[in-house]
Amino acid sequence: MRGLPPMGHSAPPIGWRAVMSMDLNRQQKRAMKKMGAVNDQGAPIRQARPTVAAQVRKERVSPAQYVREVRDEMRKVAWPRWPEVRRYAIIVLVTVVIITAYVGGLDAVFGILSGWLYKD
Repeated sequence: MRGLPPMGHSAPPIGWRAVMSMDLNRQQKRAMKKMGAVNDQGAPIRQARPTVAAQVRKERVSPAQYVREVRDEMRKVAWPRWPEVRRYAIIVLVTVVIITAYVGGLDAVFGILSGWLYKD
């Protein structure tokens, strides 16, 4: 049991930041530096997160305003025409009938086989 590593989480190696910065190519480093995500040495810059109190809550809208917005969004939807709805309904029904027949056939075959295998 001597050769096994200790259990649990271990701290990252001492030079882990250097290894992380070497994993990126020059183009990625330049892009991240331009965005302000890394410093000159390539180490990530920690940015302070806003506290819960500092976050601005969105205003709630009234139920009537909600219904108006939903109605406005539903007007933007490209609704299918009746022939298209009919065609898709027929395709779905035919598919359901075929799959039901297939599963029923498998059930019958396995029922016969299990009855033959486990005769009383």
